[in-house]
Amino acid sequence: IRIRGGSSLSASNDPLLIIDGVPIDNDGLGGAGNILNTINPSDIESFTVLKDASATAIYGSRASNGVIVITTKKGRGSALRVTYDGNMSVSIPKKYIEVLSSSDYRNFINDAFSGQSNFNEIVSKLGNSNTDWQKEIFRTTFNTENNISLLGSIKNKIPFRYSFGNTSINGILKTSEMERYTSSLSLSPSFFDDHLKVNLNGRGMFLKNRFANQDAIGTAIVMDPTQSVYDSDSPFGGYFTWTGADHNIIQVSTKNPVSLLDMANDKAKIYNFIGNAQFDYKVHFLPDLRLNLNLGIDYSKSEGSKWISELSPSDYIYGGYDSAWNQQRRNSNIDFYAQYIKDLNFLDSKIDVMGGYSWQHYYREGDFIGYRISRFDAYGNP
Repeated sequence: IRIRGGSSLSASNDPLLIIDGVPIDNDGLGGAGNILNTINPSDIESFTVLKDASATAIYGSRASNGVIVITTKKGRGSALRVTYDGNMSVSIPKKYIEVLSSSDYRNFINDAFSGQSNFNEIVSKLGNSNTDWQKEIFRTTFNTENNISLLGSIKNKIPFRYSFGNTSINGILKTSEMERYTSSLSLSPSFFDDHLKVNLNGRGMFLKNRFANQDAIGTAIVMDPTQSVYDSDSPFGGYFTWTGADHNIIQVSTKNPVSLLDMANDKAKIYNFIGNAQFDYKVHFLPDLRLNLNLGIDYSKSEGSKWISELSPSDYIYGGYDSAWNQQRRNSNIDFYAQYIKDLNFLDSKIDVMGGYSWQHYYREGDFIGYRISRFDAYGNP
């Protein structure tokens, strides 16, 4: 997202994200990509973009790329209301790249190498199949999204809203899929004849991702259409693989696109919680003076792994691959400000003075290990 354009070559050009008063660390959430993936769109009340210097000044230099303020829905009214919304969708590849069919490819080879000394050798390498590699790696998928929320007030004194959502999306590239569960709770009580207003917000998210090897897309466009996907005699997981006279894989050859997807498993799990408590007090003896305190936390934990079979044509020569990683992030903040607003009717003017203090702490840790499955160093280690 770019609000004020790119202004730095080395620093981030991303805007500052604020969700219910909590500034978010949007510097990459492991396994989820954009931090906005953690928010259920059905929970959003408003999405405000601040780009002017005066509007972003309170946030300091971190707002130099603009600010996105997201406010989620709160409880209101007294009667209990239950709402449900859901949708189902079908995803299909919009268009395929035009490539030669198997018969066109055979004709091309016959014409290109006719009269050459290696004509018979080249023709003998052609297969007997008619494979559309793009249709082998892409698919039509069925996706669902379900959200339910409860809105009301506890004893007509504490407005509340609770929501739960589930989103399940399968990518059109085989083996790519995402499933997300979200839950949120907000309480908005008032005390002392509305002089003290309290907003308590908490939202949790659990996300599962499986990432497909996108190298399969380019590979499917250049793979020989006369070859079949599978080969029962292949020692490389049963997938057709280009090999030389020594029966070893030809490293510079195009790898089987389907094997790139089926013989790898790249997945991640992410847990995220964003919560805050905000207190807004209109001073009894000086109602023109407001005191506002906001305490917030953004916590996430993610873990993942990537496995490529030691028999996979793409990694056979290296011995396959296995890895695991994890990450923890914690972002805490305290904001306090006082604001005095006084109308001076006799001057047709008003006074608006605000002063405050803000503290924020970012914490991040993680580790990673990766190794080959069937290849070892001089000491016998993977």
